[in-house]
Amino acid sequence: MLRGSKPLAYFSEFLGHEPIVCLRYWRMFDRHASAGRLIHREVVEPESGQPHLQLRRLFYALPGHEWRIDGMLALVHEPGPWSDERERRFGELLGYEPWQMDYWLTYRATHGFL
Repeated sequence: MLRGSKPLAYFSEFLGHEPIVCLRYWRMFDRHASAGRLIHREVVEPESGQPHLQLRRLFYALPGHEWRIDGMLALVHEPGPWSDERERRFGELLGYEPWQMDYWLTYRATHGFL
């Protein structure tokens, strides 16, 4: 991200159940956000169907790419089943190239990640 090759990073985990390795990893991102090199946004929401769990979504975007966070939130809250079209949009928001998304969609379909 700091080289400008990827404009958005997205992480999600249940609040209070984050593995220590994730917390350490996110602190590295937080240092860059504190220095102004990245934009940080955290959204905590109740998990649908499991009100005792809260889902923590962490976003880190390059300055000027904050719109990708809003796009990602809209995408993950879109009703209906996950589809190849939504998976492609997910990859676009993260900054993947079309050929990378084509490869992933093919891999996903042939290895049962539907």
